This record gives sequence, C-alpha cells and structure tokens, in this order.
Amino acid sequence: MTPLYSRAMTKLSLIRNFSIVAHIDHGKSTLADRLIQLTGTVAERDMKAQMLDAMDIERERGITIKANTVRIAYPAQDGQTYILNLIDTPGHVDFAYEVSRSMRAVEGSLLVVDATQGVEAQTLANVYQAIDADHEIVPVLNKIDLPAAEPDRVKAQIEDVIGIDASQAIPISAKTGLGIPDVLEAIVQRLPAPTGDADAALKAMLVDSWYDSYLGVVVMIRVMDGTIRKGDQVKMMQTGATYRLDKLAVLTPAMKDIAELGPGEIGVFTASIKQVRDTRVGDTITHEKKPAATALPGFKPSQPVVFCGLFPVDANDFEALRDAIEKLALNDASFSSEMETSAALGFGFRCGFLGLLHLEVIRDRLEREYDLDLITTAPSVVFRLHMRDGEMRELHNPADMPDLTLVDHIEEPRIKATIMVPDDYLGDVLKLCQDRRGIQLDLTYAGSRAMVVYDLPLAEVVFDFYDRLKSVTKGYASFDYQISEYREDFLVKMSILVNDEPVDALSIMVHRDRAESRGRVMVEKLKELIPRHMFKIPIQAAIGSRVIARETLSAMRKDVTAKCYGGDATRKKKLLEKQKAGKKKMRQFGKVEIPQTAFIQALKMDG
Repeated sequence: MTPLYSRAMTKLSLIRNFSIVAHIDHGKSTLADRLIQLTGTVAERDMKAQMLDAMDIERERGITIKANTVRIAYPAQDGQTYILNLIDTPGHVDFAYEVSRSMRAVEGSLLVVDATQGVEAQTLANVYQAIDADHEIVPVLNKIDLPAAEPDRVKAQIEDVIGIDASQAIPISAKTGLGIPDVLEAIVQRLPAPTGDADAALKAMLVDSWYDSYLGVVVMIRVMDGTIRKGDQVKMMQTGATYRLDKLAVLTPAMKDIAELGPGEIGVFTASIKQVRDTRVGDTITHEKKPAATALPGFKPSQPVVFCGLFPVDANDFEALRDAIEKLALNDASFSSEMETSAALGFGFRCGFLGLLHLEVIRDRLEREYDLDLITTAPSVVFRLHMRDGEMRELHNPADMPDLTLVDHIEEPRIKATIMVPDDYLGDVLKLCQDRRGIQLDLTYAGSRAMVVYDLPLAEVVFDFYDRLKSVTKGYASFDYQISEYREDFLVKMSILVNDEPVDALSIMVHRDRAESRGRVMVEKLKELIPRHMFKIPIQAAIGSRVIARETLSAMRKDVTAKCYGGDATRKKKLLEKQKAGKKKMRQFGKVEIPQTAFIQALKMDG
C-alpha cells in the first residue's frame, strides 16, 4: 500500500457527504444556515438568511430552486476534524430533478420534518428518492420550539408512513439553534464515509454546471476514484470533449482554490468552457491520457412536461427577448425554447418547462432581470398523435393540430398524484379530482390526515389545479406528482374565434365531453374581458367548423338621431340605416384589440 493510498484512505474516513431533504417550508435552508454558522464556515458579519439561496427570486419566494453545496470543517467530540459536504436541495416538485442528481453525489440524508405539520407529500417523494439512492437517513424534527409541535405524533407518523426508524430522531429548532450540535454529531457518527481508490483511473461525476460571466462555465463534480489536479487535461466520456483545468476549488460557499481533489470529495472546476449545454449532467469526467474503462451510470436528462409561448408585448423587444432566453438557457439546461409566430401575438418563443412553478420562475426572471414585458399563452402539455399512416407525432402547440381526418387517435400524458390533506377537506379534494377526470387509486390515513393517490390527466393539472387545491383546503393540502404513462382518450382541439378570426394563443386541447361547457365559460369570460368597439363582435368557440358556444359583444353606439327634433320618422330611420351599414363595413375591416390580461384570465377554470 503506497503512502498516497493510505493518506487518501484516512482522508476518506474523515469525509461525510450528505443532503438535506424535506417538504417546502420545513426548514432545510434555515438548518443549512445554522450548520454553517455553528462551524464558523462563514464569518458572523457575512452571515445572512438563506445563505445558500443565491438568486433574488429564491429569497423573495422563500423557496430553493437550485441545489447548492458548501464544504464545512467540523472538529468533532472524538478529537478529529471532519470535512462535511452539504447539498441543500429544493423541496418543490418542479425541481425534483435537482434533488435526484444531488442524491447520486452523496451517501446520506438528513430528513427534516416539521414537528407541527408532520409528513407531507413531497417529504415522501424526496425521501423515496433518497432510499432509491441507497442513503443512510437521519430523521430531524424541526420547529420543536413552537407551541403546536407534536414530536411523538410526528415520530409515529414517520414510522407508519415512510417506514424508517424514528426512535433516534433529533429534536431541533433551526431558527433558534436548539439541538444543532446534536445534528453535527449525528452526521459524523451515523452517516457512512465515502469509498474510493486514489490510485485508480479518475472517475468524477458531473453533478451540476452553471454560467459565470467572468469564469465561463463552472462545473461541480464528485470524485469517485482517482485524483484530479489543477492543470490536468480531462475528457468528458459522453461527449468526448477534452479540456484543460484552469481552476480547481471547493465552495465554502465562496470559491476557495485547492491544489487537488481526491476520492469522496466534492468541488468545482473551470476550463474555459463556453456553454452550459456542453456539460451534460451525469457525465463521467476522466483523464485524457489515462481514461477510466467504463463510465458511471448517468442520470436521465430532464424532460420538459409543460409548454407555453412567450411573446413580447412590444414587437420591437423581440431581439431583447431572444438574447434574454439565450442567457437564461446558459444557467438552466432543463429549460428549452424554439422560435414561433402567432397571428395574434407576432414573433415569440415556444418554451418547455418542468412544471408550472418552473414556468413562473423563468417568466419572473425574464421580466425582472432583463426588463421585459411578456405575454404568456396557455400552458399545454405534449400530446401524441398517432396518424393513419402509422407515424407518431408529438404535438406541443394546439395551434399546430393537423386535419383530424389524418389522425387515427390522440394520447395524453397521465400523472400519479399524491395528495395529503386533513380529513375535514377530503370531500372537496375528491370532488376536485373527479371534476378533472381523475381515477382514484388509493386512500389511506396517517393519523388525522388522509393520503389520496389519483390518476389524473396532466393537461387538467397544469393550469390552475394547484391553486384550486390550495383554496378548497385553505392551504392545508400538499401535492406531489410523477408522470406515469400516455393513454388514449377522446380529445379535440377547441379554437376561439373573435370577429370570425381564430386567436391561436387561445386554442386548447380538451376532452370532447367537456368541450361545450369549457367553450361556454371561455366565451362568457372573453365577453367581459374584451373592451367594446365601435362595431358588434361575435366571440365563438368552435371544434373544426362547428361552433359550440357563442356570445356577442355589443357595439358602442353614437346617438345619431340626437339632432332630430320632431319631423318625419323616415329621417330618423334613414340615419339609423346609414349607421348600421357603416358598422357592418367597420366589422368587416376593423381589428379587434384583445388586452394581454384577457389571455390568462380566459383560460382559468373557476369551477
């Protein structure tokens, strides 16, 4: 055994890699703050709340969007100084891919559960990802200082619902710092050390990458085997691209240069890489001269599930929008875009997202960071069209629907949704799911909370299902979903015509049985939302050439008979006929202005 190998092995026994997993608002980022503060990783004067949440939007919304990492040195009670690599993961379902890839880089997880709320839907989703990644799990009960905390009930719930031993769960308050030293000791004593061989060929997993305007692409890696040093020539095994390392560092959470990284360590490097798209998450990095024989098993690339169009309010801002989307795509490889045109809205982009929150975050960032005013079209999902000639096409935008005579059948994506809700609101939740064409799969109880599992069409969920769920349960329900399969159903494209002109931004795919009621609601709303013009405007919902609902927006009228005092009635009649003919001509050539707010408001299903 060489001295280098034994040095690396002793080093390995003093490393702990772990992530913090929990439901939204259960205190992951606050716990990370306390661990950083107690170990003195960041000077007291530089500390701030949500230390690892770098984006303004993360701070404002109080959510974690990007998984972030920090290296902590902890002098334990056994006299040894341990290196702790912590990854703070998002809790929201739309960013579950961030959680899954972070899991592969570490050996253990702290499962944070709110002692007042108990186990929630995304607690389950995230802990099952940790179990799939073969993690050692340490349960932590947070918010123990609140009067409503029920630690014994929550311990029992963790054992019943998740099925892991909670007898040694650590009671803490991340806000006040109570119990944080016990968490640090538990990390050292109860989580396993990483394994790896410093003498083997280099194998490092690409965990994440982001764009820095000064350094280019920054790549986060977890070294499995071998050693990586500054100046090394490395190769990406998936793409075959080679790069020379300019900088090697660890995050504390600021970048701190380091000469080398050995097995079990997590760090970052830069190598004059121009685009984030050149670095595929899950790729294996090895030495160019002495490559590893096999690559590490990668991650599945993230698949967009929700699509919508983004258009500038002012057509002159199109180039600015193009630049903004290109810059944003540098930092978020899970967001896809392609150019599209719309008769109503002009030039814009069709963008793909991982969910509705992801869509909102991207739109907010475009409006705030790049000072743009945007119109967002109706979110839609990817439908599969099975054509009569045997070809299968993907439909991203309902406006692109081909002639129905060429289509054999249409399949839509279905999801498996897990909803946890207090017993009092169960009836409302079941009704909401039934109204959205849901099929109940399971209903179980954990104490006074019901856990409902439903098979739902994703198209019925993407627009305002989450808002409706929160309103019918007064905010007490939690919701998590995963795509299950594509299934055939009787789906049709519903077009909206305003003044006999189709408005493609309002085209949607609907179930045939729901088309008439949905069309009626939309035309009634548009009648309220579109301002009156000088001429009469028909607003119609149609399937193909068949109109299924209609409203007429009456014209603003000038009183042309005001100047007639008495006299022959035929004079008044003549003036009114002249006005009528003028309005008919106006309607023929007039352009209807639809305000931007009308697009989103018209698509909200209020019941």
